[in-house]
Amino acid sequence: MATPGIAANAYAKLANLTNPSGSLAKSVADAGKESSGPNFGAMLKDVVNSVTEAGRKSDAQTQAAAAGKANVVDVVTAVAETEVAIEAMVSIRDKVIQSYEEIMRMPI
Repeated sequence: MATPGIAANAYAKLANLTNPSGSLAKSVADAGKESSGPNFGAMLKDVVNSVTEAGRKSDAQTQAAAAGKANVVDVVTAVAETEVAIEAMVSIRDKVIQSYEEIMRMPI
């Protein structure tokens, strides 16, 4: 079942961002140089696209089941996969907001 795979993929991409050899760990002197590391915007777009694709797959399976052309197990699997992907994305969003709020509370 691919349900844990989407969540694991999203977490792995975020873990790569915090990797000491990743682009976020570079010094301020390197900030002006072109980076060949992962782009946060591109990574975020990929994660959102994968969640969107899981939702489309779930919708297609549901419509096929309503037409009598799909197995109920496939529908439940697709819906569960989408649910896990959305929960992972919401969890990541909450963590980003929490981090932002913590940074804003820091004294200058």
